[in-house]
Amino acid sequence: MSTEILDSKIVGSTLIVETEGGRESYDLKFLVAAILIHVARGSGQIEPEESALIIDLIEEHFRLQGAESLELISRALEETTDKPALTGLLGGLAPTLTDAEKEEIAYMGLKVVAADGRRKASEMEQFSNAMKSMGISPDIVHRAFDRYFDQTVPGS
Repeated sequence: MSTEILDSKIVGSTLIVETEGGRESYDLKFLVAAILIHVARGSGQIEPEESALIIDLIEEHFRLQGAESLELISRALEETTDKPALTGLLGGLAPTLTDAEKEEIAYMGLKVVAADGRRKASEMEQFSNAMKSMGISPDIVHRAFDRYFDQTVPGS
């Protein structure tokens, strides 16, 4: 089955992608999972702490059961690996997001960057690029940073 993307379009808040193998639909849940995976890949590999956190974040944010969350993340990992252009196309869903949703995505992305306790410039660069591709403004990212530090740094 070919994974080359032949065509894509946004219908409502869903990305529809055509390949020789057929049509696939990607919604907001998939978008969030793919963005978090993309950020985690910034260091070259996804660390176990990052994987565990992504599962927890997806479960909590979308109120999914563990198996559903894992299935969504596995699909996002597989699809974005098989179709590298997909991550860029998902940015087309950005206009369907509210500022609050964008802030939440940025906040979750920051948590993924920090999950393994190591500061890696490559992950921060990946995070910044992901936020730009999603049309998440610097002001919204700044609010996400403020939230992150308010919740993780004592006395901030």
